Amino acid sequence: MNISLYDVSVWVLPLVIAITFHEAAHGFVAHRLGDNTAFQLGRVSFNPLRHIDPFGTLILPGILLLSHSPFLFGYAKPVPVNFRNLNHPRLDMVWVALAGPVTNIILALAAAFAFHALPFVPAEAAKWTADNLKNAFLINIVLAIFNMLPIPPLDGGRVAVGLLPRFLAYPLSRLEPYGMLILIGLLILLPMAGTQLGLNLDVISAILRTLTGYVIGALLFLTGNA
Repeated sequence: MNISLYDVSVWVLPLVIAITFHEAAHGFVAHRLGDNTAFQLGRVSFNPLRHIDPFGTLILPGILLLSHSPFLFGYAKPVPVNFRNLNHPRLDMVWVALAGPVTNIILALAAAFAFHALPFVPAEAAKWTADNLKNAFLINIVLAIFNMLPIPPLDGGRVAVGLLPRFLAYPLSRLEPYGMLILIGLLILLPMAGTQLGLNLDVISAILRTLTGYVIGALLFLTGNA
């Protein structure tokens, strides 16, 4: 696979912005709702170096890209939140978790609206700008949908723990230390095993692709790009 400097320039910038804003949003909402942990550690910041995880942000997506994985994913350093400091711990945990994906949808909307300004971009920069906007639109939607999977420590898992009755929320919360292993198993190992058995076990990726397609269509319609 030949990856040019141009490819890097139109993928890395929107990816870094998407991840940085996602993580900063978690910290900002936690700060507003009573927990200063992330704020004191400098994680309410638009400096991407404060949020990048070498393995989750760079190595893992690179491995998946080079191995032609059907669904690309990665993660940043989790923003530290002490939920006991929040004004209303269970409910506020939901708002803190939702802040990241909601921010990504807002960024996707902004990218889609920005397409209407492309005629005003100088001709020599138009293609590069368009490719960055297109990738920003896609990356932010994928990041939002992926993070809403109901598996801790993903945001969807935190939302589920905050909303479910305690007898269901507690066992789900206990999965958090194993969440990434579960995801790798569902997204990589299970499809690989299915291939060996002649079965299509790539169910999670299929669900994610379907949901992503619906959201892409909805946002393109809302922004007049359909």
